Amino acid sequence: MTITVYTETTPNPATMKFIVNKLLINGSVDFATKESAEESAFAKELYKFNFVNGVFFASNFVTVTKVEDAAWADIEPILKEFVKGAVESELPVQQTVTEENLVFEGTETEIQIQQILNDYVRPAVEQDGGAISYKSFNDGIVTVELRGSCSGCPSSTITLKSGIQSLLQRMVPEVKEVVSEAM
Repeated sequence: MTITVYTETTPNPATMKFIVNKLLINGSVDFATKESAEESAFAKELYKFNFVNGVFFASNFVTVTKVEDAAWADIEPILKEFVKGAVESELPVQQTVTEENLVFEGTETEIQIQQILNDYVRPAVEQDGGAISYKSFNDGIVTVELRGSCSGCPSSTITLKSGIQSLLQRMVPEVKEVVSEAM
């Protein structure tokens, strides 16, 4: 199989999505720091580039966050070539494969919230190179965690309040607010 890699910009100007024509991982995994990348040969190699400041994998893409003073025009071709080579040589994304558990737990309302996040929000967030995880629901407040390009994205607050919060409030009357847990 010939591996092809193409890039897409994300709403976060510091991140770029590198999409390949092969499944990299079931679920998603975030290596927000160089230290956290120890369990991933792929992420560890990406962090060897001094312009890489974050690495996030989901299904068939890797989202790379760059340092502030690096220009995408300079580093995009380098990263594209690296990703292609890494996928061709089957460099593992993680040493231990853990699939995200799609069994929703909690009260009827919590299960409904998790289902909506999974069915409606997750695909849209993944399109932008990120991921969302349900954390909790207490006193009308839904807490989620945003990862990948969503972490630190200037428009993530707008997405959270205008998009996710309004959707959940329409579909689950008990929801008063949606907040993001700090990474």
